[in-house]
Amino acid sequence: MSRTLITHDVADVDTWLQYKSERAEAIGGMGGSNVVDYVAQDGSKRVAVSVETDDVEAILAAIASPPPELLAAMERHGVIPPLTVYVEG
Repeated sequence: MSRTLITHDVADVDTWLQYKSERAEAIGGMGGSNVVDYVAQDGSKRVAVSVETDDVEAILAAIASPPPELLAAMERHGVIPPLTVYVEG
């Protein structure tokens, strides 16, 4: 199981946080588990999500070319590209 960290900006942190369960469900559909949200403490609109997965490539593929339902969820959550992905070494 590898840990992956995804960082990006959002339009509004409070709105993004309201979608926590929907985000965890969407990431779960890509094979991720133990989804944890993080908010920058400097007051910026920078957030992160950590995910555990056995299939890092599936996560990377979904982020690189999001299917329509994932793209719609990202827009609803206020995600602002680009997304930066860190994979546990």
